[in-house]
Amino acid sequence: MKKSILRNYAKLIAKMGGNVQKGQDVMILASLDQPDFVRMVVEECYALGARKVSVEWSYQPITKVTQKKASLKTLSTLADWEVAKIKHRADTLPVMIYLESDDPDGLAGVNQEKMAKAMQARFKIIKPYRDQMENKYQWCIAAVPGAAWAKKVFPNEKKSAAMEKLWEAILYTSRALEDPIAAWEAHNADLAARCEYLNNLGIETLEYKSSNGTDLRVGMIEDALFCGGDEAAQGSGIVFNPNIPSEEVFISPKKGVADGIVYSSKPLSYQGQLIENFWMRFEDGKAVEVGAEKGEALLKEMISMDEGAAYLGECALVPYDSPISNSGLLFYNTLFDENASCHLAMGRGFSNTLKDYDKYTRQECREKGINDSMIHVDFMMGTKDLSVTAITRDGRRVPVFVDGNWAF
Repeated sequence: MKKSILRNYAKLIAKMGGNVQKGQDVMILASLDQPDFVRMVVEECYALGARKVSVEWSYQPITKVTQKKASLKTLSTLADWEVAKIKHRADTLPVMIYLESDDPDGLAGVNQEKMAKAMQARFKIIKPYRDQMENKYQWCIAAVPGAAWAKKVFPNEKKSAAMEKLWEAILYTSRALEDPIAAWEAHNADLAARCEYLNNLGIETLEYKSSNGTDLRVGMIEDALFCGGDEAAQGSGIVFNPNIPSEEVFISPKKGVADGIVYSSKPLSYQGQLIENFWMRFEDGKAVEVGAEKGEALLKEMISMDEGAAYLGECALVPYDSPISNSGLLFYNTLFDENASCHLAMGRGFSNTLKDYDKYTRQECREKGINDSMIHVDFMMGTKDLSVTAITRDGRRVPVFVDGNWAF
């Protein structure tokens, strides 16, 4: 891939993604797959005036060994220095940039119950700091190719060719091939206009139907708002793009108000393992029954992580006619596959989807219907024939999606 194109992608992540400001600290979390590109992102952050840019490296094969060999007690424990690091981030609010490249199935074979119990134990320690940071810092998730991931997407190619093809796919779907900044400014404006239209409807319920069997109704919080594209950090007001790529317009639904059944349209990579061809049935907002052709035990583990894990935290609208869908690729990566079709998320909702959310306490947001959980897991359910109908508070039925695409 041409260095000039990669440089533009690095600028996009640093400027439109994290929107690094002069004097800010930046933390980049990345695997070992693309060190040269990570260096480019570091350079672009400094070019924007960052005070200090740090990189925290990970390596999935070591993570797998650790999960298998270390005891549950060890995996469940955070050392004092680890807690201090988390506290420091909560106190200083650095810009967080996450570069994904791991194998979507790279933790297959790991004991699911052991991993879940360790996560639950650590989360009790992490949660107060996560809550302290919520909505107050800039962050961005983007992707770079990893060899195992590339071979998963392009199994018939040699490793080098697969890596190049995955670079091309990432850059195309991220609108990073020509003038990325201008492309994202226009894209953000389009998403904002769609949010405005939806927010003026006064939606009480979203009704989803498709020929694969999906027949689901989800209730909305009265003063919740659809969001999409860029957003602003609470307090500083600095605008950033948390996901590159992103095609979604999303809202957090009302906890306890969802009934019906939904079928997945793409595999889900969760905790480094794949869940495929699955479904969930909801009653009074809760997933009360699930099934899957592959990974059913992991799916059940996921929605049992805590009380809120079996409830919805997000409804996202994504047109079937979008760059990722039109690429014809299955990425086996939620960042991309969720932006190829409409999706829902289990677990934690977004308090910043409430109008004037900064005026409410965290508890007041929960009381309004924003779900709380240690997880937030998106899964894809959009199809070529999906219809989404808005049932408004004054009784109208307004088409939102027809045959998988925007009806307006």
